[in-house]
Amino acid sequence: MNTIKNKITGLCICMFMVSYNHQAQTKKAIPKSYTLEGNIKGLEDGMAVKLIPGATHLSEVAVAETTIKEGKFSITGKLNEPRLFYVSFGKNKGSIPVLVENSKIKLTAEAEVSKEDGRINFKNEVVSGSKSHDYYKKETAFKEQLNKDYVEYHKGTEELGKLYSKARVAGNKKVTDSIGNTPEWKAFEAKEKAFFAKVQSSSENLITKHKATWWGPFFMMTQYSYFTPDQKPVFEQFSEVAKKSYYGQLVDKDLNPKSLIGTSVANFKLNDKDGKPLSVKEIVAGKKYILIDFWASWCAPCRKEIPNLKTAYANYAEKGFEVLSISIDKDEKAWQKALAQENMQWPNLYDDDKVSKAFNVKTIPATYLVDGKGIIISDNLRGAALEEKLKELLKS
Repeated sequence: MNTIKNKITGLCICMFMVSYNHQAQTKKAIPKSYTLEGNIKGLEDGMAVKLIPGATHLSEVAVAETTIKEGKFSITGKLNEPRLFYVSFGKNKGSIPVLVENSKIKLTAEAEVSKEDGRINFKNEVVSGSKSHDYYKKETAFKEQLNKDYVEYHKGTEELGKLYSKARVAGNKKVTDSIGNTPEWKAFEAKEKAFFAKVQSSSENLITKHKATWWGPFFMMTQYSYFTPDQKPVFEQFSEVAKKSYYGQLVDKDLNPKSLIGTSVANFKLNDKDGKPLSVKEIVAGKKYILIDFWASWCAPCRKEIPNLKTAYANYAEKGFEVLSISIDKDEKAWQKALAQENMQWPNLYDDDKVSKAFNVKTIPATYLVDGKGIIISDNLRGAALEEKLKELLKS
């Protein structure tokens, strides 16, 4: 009997030791750093390779740099949680996004370098070894269908679209009304509305699906190129774990920037639509109050606010009120096109990415009301709130 008991006890001890050793090996096997190995065909030796943070809504500097040798490179580092990086080649001539985690990751691709401007296009990109990257690709695969939908609803209306755009830029309302009343254009607008509704719902569903983890704020950063106050409820749905994650903290800072009320505005110089540099000092000379308005051509709330700015400008410009609009567009042509469409009568400048950073602009539209001494006295005034404030300040 004791022999049987001893055998059973010995078996339990062996099973415990096997289980313990397995857990120890499993725990030990979890990597604490990453190695990103690249093999890119078509690039010359010595070309710079940089690892640049992505999904931050900022122009980031590289966290690591190396060079290509025989098409290969290797970068190592440590992360607290998965992060999106752009593997950038040359002097920012081309890049490949990779979701990096603490593991051994391999990147392969074929590069085609343009003889005209040195731009690098990639094909057959393959990222292996990162489960986070695999999941990212899986969860955003719906974008391929959206791209197809976009091309599809534009078919047959290309020429009509060019005519409409040309007439709108020229301010020819007769032509735009004429085109806008055609069955073809009305059908196009209906398809376009349905398309953007699908884009919005797809993005919102993706974010909401991941509201309990860091993926939620991460997808929020990737699905929105810039935040507006309308996105605050989206952030509030996240769990505390999600909010405290790396990307959760980035979203929070973007949505809730530190107030600048009471601080002085430094003099800065930016180019207008003709490429002429203008300083704030020149623009605001002799003015009592200046509304500095950060906007972008693609920002619907910004464009919607322009009629309100025009009303305020018409009512108070003669009393010492000025508006200074600064576009944060990355595409200067898009900005120029929007200027022609909106016909704003006040100074409009193009951001160099430094001025918006100095104002800590995280969401747009972003407005700062400045007095004649250059002190910010209020922010985020729009619509009726702006009208009321100007009425109070310029009542005399």
